[in-house]
Amino acid sequence: MASSLTCAGVVWALFSFLCAAASCVGFFMPYWLLGSQMGKPVSFGTFRRCSYPVRDEAGGGTVMLEQCGRYASFQGIPSLEWRICTVVTGTGCGLLLLVALTALMGCCITDLISRTIGRVAGGIQFVGGLLIGSGCALYPLGWDSEEVKQTCSNSSDQFDLGSCEIGWAYYCTGAGAVVAMLLCTWMACFAGRKQKHYPY
Repeated sequence: MASSLTCAGVVWALFSFLCAAASCVGFFMPYWLLGSQMGKPVSFGTFRRCSYPVRDEAGGGTVMLEQCGRYASFQGIPSLEWRICTVVTGTGCGLLLLVALTALMGCCITDLISRTIGRVAGGIQFVGGLLIGSGCALYPLGWDSEEVKQTCSNSSDQFDLGSCEIGWAYYCTGAGAVVAMLLCTWMACFAGRKQKHYPY
């Protein structure tokens, strides 16, 4: 099976896939922010949450339902900053995934990725990583929302976690973006083979 990638291009395809997978998994998982409410662990992502208070019909009080789910609507996301973060980070993850899948196909298909296409793909990866990085930078602006304050002992504010802590999914998403921006963008410049020019 012929490949359109150089040896550096095969490594680029592998790293592209790993970066895209890390960013996408981190983005989807609701473990960006960790805290507790009513003695139960609570975690947030940009558009998902684990453990949330519900009204107890039998007792008439409020109990914590310990399961994960996404917000009922886009407007249900606790803050405007988290809504923007969701769109920006999701777009960045989509771009990284698109380039990663194209790079993996380049391992199997001849003449799919030339030097020029490799450089364009690297540029797309840079933009995707930049979008994800922007989303990660926006995320702390939403820590002053009411839901987060309830979880962080009413002591959180923008860029101040209070009693909460940053979870592994935030780091996973950011690390995938950084590696995509720095390593994959550089390697993409050497990924494609020079196209043969046929004298017609």
